[in-house]
Amino acid sequence: MTDTQKLNLTEEWDKIFPKSEKVNHRKVTFHNRYGITLAADLYEPKESEGKLPAIAVCGPFGAVKEQVAGLYAQTMAERGFLTIAFDPSFTGESGGEPRYMASPDINTEDFQAAVDFLSVQDNVDPEKIGIIGICGWGGMALNTAALDTRIKATVTSTMYDMSRVNANGYFDAEDSADARYAKKEALNAQRIVDYKNGSYALGGGVVDPLPEDAPFFVADYHDYYKTDRGYHKRSLNSNGGWNVIGCMSFLNQPILKYSNEIRSAVLMMHGEKAHSCYFSRDAYAAMVKENPYADNKELLIIPDAVHTDLYDGGGKDAIPFDKMEQFFRTYLNCK
Repeated sequence: MTDTQKLNLTEEWDKIFPKSEKVNHRKVTFHNRYGITLAADLYEPKESEGKLPAIAVCGPFGAVKEQVAGLYAQTMAERGFLTIAFDPSFTGESGGEPRYMASPDINTEDFQAAVDFLSVQDNVDPEKIGIIGICGWGGMALNTAALDTRIKATVTSTMYDMSRVNANGYFDAEDSADARYAKKEALNAQRIVDYKNGSYALGGGVVDPLPEDAPFFVADYHDYYKTDRGYHKRSLNSNGGWNVIGCMSFLNQPILKYSNEIRSAVLMMHGEKAHSCYFSRDAYAAMVKENPYADNKELLIIPDAVHTDLYDGGGKDAIPFDKMEQFFRTYLNCK
C-alpha cells in the first residue's frame, strides 16, 4: 500500500522556531486508513544508532506542524527520540478534501496512522512508541490511547476536550439542551447555504484586531497566533479558521468516553492559570476513576502558566521537557 496523493511539500525551513544543529530533519508522508496522505516533519538525533524510541506529535487544534508540534518534536529529538510532527487531515500540507474540516474519527485515525508509519521504520523500536497531543489534540491523543494498544505512553499538554467545548461552550456556559439545539439549528442552516454556494464558509481564525473588552483567553490566543511569536501562513488559527461547520460532529460524539480504560501511561500537563485547565483536571479525574491501571497516570499542574505558555514556553521555560523526557524514558523502557 502506498500514499494515494502527491503532496506539494515546502522544502525550505519555514518553522517559527530555529533549526537545531543536534538533529537531522526531513519531510515525510504517510497515509491513514481513509486513504488521506499526511505530511510530517521527521526529526532524528544525529549520530544515533540502533532502534530508537519514537514519538508522534500533533496540535494545537487549528495549528500546523511548523508551530507548536514541531517545537515539541525537535526538542524531544534532541533528547534521543525519533519524532514526527504531522498536520492533521484537511489542514496544513496534508491531504484531504474539502479543506478545513475536523472529525473525531478521522483525526483519531491520523494519530493511529502516525503510529503505523513509525512502527515500520528501520530505526524505530515498534514496542517503544508514544504520542504527544497539544491543546485540542490532547483530547484526541487520549481518545487514541484508549483505542490503540501499540501506544505505550501519552503526553497531553494544555489539553482541550473538543467535544465538551463544542457541546457546552467555554466554561460550560452553554450546557443545556436548548443551547445545543440552537447551535445545531444554526449549523444545519449553514449547511444549506454552503451547499447552494458550492463552497464552505470560513468561521474566522483568532480575532484581529483584538477588541479592548476581549476575554483574557482570546487575548492569550491573539498574542500567539497573530504576532511574530507564533504566526504561520498555513495555520488556520492565524488566518481564516475552520469552516463554520468544520467541527460540527464534535457536538454529539464524546471522545473521552472510555478514557478510564486506558492501560498505558499518561502524563497530563496544564498551566495553573490557563483558562482551559478545567479540561485537564476533569479529564484526569475521569480517566483514573475506577481504572485499575491508574498508577501510571499523572496530572502535572505548572505554576503561574497560562494556556499558550505551553505552546512555546511563554518566555519563562514553562514547558517541562525534562519531565517529559523522564516520563517517556520510563514508560518506553529506554536506557
